[in-house]
Amino acid sequence: MIVVTGATGNVGRPLTRALAEAGRQVTAVSRHAAAAPDGVRHVVADLSEPAGLEPALAGAKALFLLLSGDLHATGARPADIIDRAAAGGVRRVVLLSSQGVATRPFGTTRLAIRAVEDSLRDSGMDWAILRPGGFASNALWWAESVRTRRVVAAPFGDVGLPIIDPADIAEVAAACLLDDRHTGGVYELTGPELITPRGQADAIAAALGSPVRFDDLTRGEAKAAMTRSLPAELADDTLDILGSPNPAELRVSPDVQRILGRAPRPFADWAARNLAAFR
Repeated sequence: MIVVTGATGNVGRPLTRALAEAGRQVTAVSRHAAAAPDGVRHVVADLSEPAGLEPALAGAKALFLLLSGDLHATGARPADIIDRAAAGGVRRVVLLSSQGVATRPFGTTRLAIRAVEDSLRDSGMDWAILRPGGFASNALWWAESVRTRRVVAAPFGDVGLPIIDPADIAEVAAACLLDDRHTGGVYELTGPELITPRGQADAIAAALGSPVRFDDLTRGEAKAAMTRSLPAELADDTLDILGSPNPAELRVSPDVQRILGRAPRPFADWAARNLAAFR
């Protein structure tokens, strides 16, 4: 049995489907009830309360652990999940961490994530750690404005980053869960090339077959929008990366190619597959 946390998200959903299609027994975990692929057991659990995960972990031999926002809340103890998994007989954990653990290691959130990584390394279980950069699916922030006004509004319009398709993260996670060769690996996951927000808007327009205007926001305007749903510290941290990426954040990693035997998907591929969100 393989347990997938965050199973309704941009990574967890395709990962759950891929594991089920590979003939594996899967338990999908999410905070709210949701439909699951045929043959997949679904368990509702809040990862900020690790005891609630025990029914999902019963009989499990592997765990995909996604460090969701809940696990960064005050009082949350994500390392407890690793302890409970080890005590319950789980033998392998694939942890979805963050590129920032290496590229910006001293922020509060990064230190907390690194502590979880360290707990996993010390757990006695087999493990692999995935450190993706920015997600292509963050472009869904623009879905409503594209649908209603054919506008993408974002800061730092001409600053590119090698953002990654979550479907590629899911495929890498599946490989790490199923293949012993990846045990003990720490993998940096990026897309195949740098792409700017303006370039993303152009790719969405090409997929739609309709022009999309790009509005370049100031940092202050972007922060005001972001802090409606994010803590100010996290908004500033994100804007620092988007506006002034360091050389490590600009690097295109070979790790997707190394694990999957193919290049990571470009943003245009993600936009075409997710076109319905922007129509």
